[in-house]
Amino acid sequence: MKEPTPPRSSAPIPKREGKEFLPSANSLLRMEGIEKSFDGIRALGGVSFDVRPGEVHALVGENGAGKSTLMKVLAGALQADAGRIFIDGEPVAIKNPPQAIALGIRIIYQELNLVPHLSVAENIFLGHLPTSIPGWVAGRTMIAEAEKILADLGLDLDVRSSVGQLSIAQQQMVEIAKAISRNARIIAMDEPSASLTQHEQTQLWRLVRTLRSNGVAVIYISHRMNEVFDLSDRITVLRDGQTVATHATKSVSEDAIVNEMVGRVLDQAAAGRTLSTATRAVLEVKGLTRRGRVANVLTDVSFDVRAGEVVALAGLVGAGRTEIARCLFGVDRVDAGTFRLDGRPYAPRSPKDAIDAGIGFLTEDRKGEGLILRMTIRENTTLASIPQFSRFGWIQGRRERARATEEATRLRVRTTTVERAVGELSGGNQQKVVLAKWLLREPRLLILDEPTRGIDVAAKAEIYELMREMKERGVAILMISSDLPEVLATADRIIVIRGGRVAGEVSGVDATQEAVGRLAIGAGAT
Repeated sequence: MKEPTPPRSSAPIPKREGKEFLPSANSLLRMEGIEKSFDGIRALGGVSFDVRPGEVHALVGENGAGKSTLMKVLAGALQADAGRIFIDGEPVAIKNPPQAIALGIRIIYQELNLVPHLSVAENIFLGHLPTSIPGWVAGRTMIAEAEKILADLGLDLDVRSSVGQLSIAQQQMVEIAKAISRNARIIAMDEPSASLTQHEQTQLWRLVRTLRSNGVAVIYISHRMNEVFDLSDRITVLRDGQTVATHATKSVSEDAIVNEMVGRVLDQAAAGRTLSTATRAVLEVKGLTRRGRVANVLTDVSFDVRAGEVVALAGLVGAGRTEIARCLFGVDRVDAGTFRLDGRPYAPRSPKDAIDAGIGFLTEDRKGEGLILRMTIRENTTLASIPQFSRFGWIQGRRERARATEEATRLRVRTTTVERAVGELSGGNQQKVVLAKWLLREPRLLILDEPTRGIDVAAKAEIYELMREMKERGVAILMISSDLPEVLATADRIIVIRGGRVAGEVSGVDATQEAVGRLAIGAGAT
């Protein structure tokens, strides 16, 4: 069984043997000494990086290491304070995104840049639609060329269908096709697999290999070490806005890369899990049913979560796991069934009812539902606890700031001040702020929906450690995760959901990926 990624230790990182990779003479792209600061906070402190034609070059580092900032400089969305960029050995100045596109550079961000109501073909050629006469789009030409691009990439999509009808994975394929339509020579992908199923990930990896075989230089940013090692030819590690090293993938180990990312050795001995022996049920769910337009979304779902226990809801994407959490938190209505909290009836009509009852909910969409990005770290941290810091209608700013700073320090949020806008933080640090918001409420039940999606190994370790601390304090934790190794390594019990129903329950100590997987697909347990 794979253990969770452990927390950091204070041990120094061992010195690696062997030579680091240096920029090669045949680099298509070379970035040298790139520096960038925001309001005195250094994001990039002299990063050097290169990528060759027909290469997949992985860019890895903790949240906040500077990966996304570096790509925004490459895309022309940000201007570097210092440093130089070379294409084919020639210096270039990239002052805006159109200049980057003209140089053959395209960045595919986590938030896709597509127009939902337009067709696949229209999105592919958006901004450079083929015309027959001025002002008239050559529709047949556009459709034919879009189909050719997709065929060359080995993709089977109807170019006439609207992008809004496609899955996230298919939309990412359209983004890649869009880049190819502009003759992109360098394509950077920022966490492209974070929201994909295993099957969709396989499709994406196949496409990345196709791009490589076609001579495209691919910059691949990911926190998932398995795909980094499966896909990449070289790996560059960033830490604290600086280049640590570049390695040939085949000549370096995963442990060495992780240690370089965090700047210290991760203490493997700290990764063990203590199974809960608690018997007091904090949450009891009986016969939960929620009806949809055509069929039930949830049918007769029953389970419990005990004090000091982690119960994981496992299953395929769309099985109904998040829907259960939304019903428990009062977001969605319940058509049948009952809830009990600490033995008392509980029937939330809104999230406020759930919060007042002592429930916290870390949603899978931290940017859309968990945070208000334009507000500060302080304001987001105390958002669910305003009455604690107000008197006679006035917020006691000093107390509020002190508690927010205390939580940010405890959760190791990377910031110099809690007055910084939370939208400026990396994904992992944003996730910590959402956690801080609920920890300030001291919940008796904490619902975690995909708590480690899109965050780095060190931040994962800190969240796992935090979960252990909450268990020791008697908090009941209901976790939803699509990462089976994570589920197996952290859960005391696993409830498998299939088609909106409970397919079975597996004890954490006896669970295997095969047993959970068979229940999830309806093959039964072994």
